[in-house]
Amino acid sequence: MAASKQQPGLRVLVVEDNEDIAGNIADYLEARGHMLDFAMDGISGLHLALTETYDVMVLDIVLPGMDGLTLCRKLREFASRELPVLMLTARDALPDKLSGFDAGADDYLVKPFALEELAVRLLALAKRNRPASAAVLRLADLEFDLGAMTVRRAGRLIELNRACLQILKLLLQASPRVVSRQEIEHALWGDMVPGSDALRSHIYTLRRKIDRPFPNPLLHTMHGIGYKMVACDDNLPS
Repeated sequence: MAASKQQPGLRVLVVEDNEDIAGNIADYLEARGHMLDFAMDGISGLHLALTETYDVMVLDIVLPGMDGLTLCRKLREFASRELPVLMLTARDALPDKLSGFDAGADDYLVKPFALEELAVRLLALAKRNRPASAAVLRLADLEFDLGAMTVRRAGRLIELNRACLQILKLLLQASPRVVSRQEIEHALWGDMVPGSDALRSHIYTLRRKIDRPFPNPLLHTMHGIGYKMVACDDNLPS
């Protein structure tokens, strides 16, 4: 029998407050080439899910700070991309499972579970969610390749940090709609917003990178409301 083709490793976020369970998941999945990040409470888990890029999330329901059901609902409300969620729980009654799916979970695994089954389910969720080809967001001469996470304007490669990439993606996907400061802050930091200066600093950096070297501005401030990405319009404030 021919050897099966090696699956590419996944980037997995595990939100689980039981150190033994998290450790067992880490040992099993990392040995199979997957990369894992961990959160021990719901608030930290939501922050990571909104600010980092993962192929799939393993989410416990009973968590300190914020339970898994609430986390999943907030993720579906504020995330700029779909992240598959597999819920872990000791509750195996049908109403409990229905509550998980209603909150936005994609799959459900009851404790205790076989690590092999967890791995297979995660691969299936990630494969199902993976697009046939990565999208490219475009506005005027600006291009954002979501697959490669690269930005070019007028053919010139523009280096951006993760926060600026996330802001730009959110604004391009919403264009020409105005995106409020609160919406951007939630996407970046969840409920742990470090302060208004943090967002202002990222917007300044983003504008300096994508607009200042070019004649026509694309990023516009709507004072007292938020920001929008549109091609140059003499009636818009910059």
